[in-house]
Amino acid sequence: MIGLSWAPAVIGNWVPGVRPLDPFPGFNFAVEIEGLMVGGFTSVDGLGGEIRTTEYREGGVNGYVHRLPDCATSTNLVLKHGLTANSSLWNWYDNAARGVIQRCNGTIMMLDRRQIPLMWWNFRNALPVRWTGPALDASSDGIIFESIELAHEGLSKPLASQALAAAHGLAQMARV
Repeated sequence: MIGLSWAPAVIGNWVPGVRPLDPFPGFNFAVEIEGLMVGGFTSVDGLGGEIRTTEYREGGVNGYVHRLPDCATSTNLVLKHGLTANSSLWNWYDNAARGVIQRCNGTIMMLDRRQIPLMWWNFRNALPVRWTGPALDASSDGIIFESIELAHEGLSKPLASQALAAAHGLAQMARV
């Protein structure tokens, strides 16, 4: 059993007076690489994965094609933040570009309004594969941004993260 529940309450027939769980806000998050908070990022893209399949045509079966799972892949993570005097991400990328490879593990945490983690995803063996510098414009007085793209060897959502998110949801329902 993989933890899916198809009870009517889960699908949408909520008890009168109880509203569905509110989605988590996406604006409050933190990124940690090798145990260090590496900056206040304005966006994180690429939290995703895909399971590739191989088609298998069985002799005598013409109505469908079997699709067998092949391998799981993860999309690259793109971390974007305002450019500061901290050059740690640039140095990581620059070292990799010069052949000094240092793979790192990290965590992307969704936080509540009090900065307490709601849930998190861990990524393994990340390697910087692209750095994008700021777009400079003499007529602009806005903040300039840099981004770094990380290839990695997979995401995980630890059981503790899932349990904490579920506990938050139950507490939210109890307040209704």
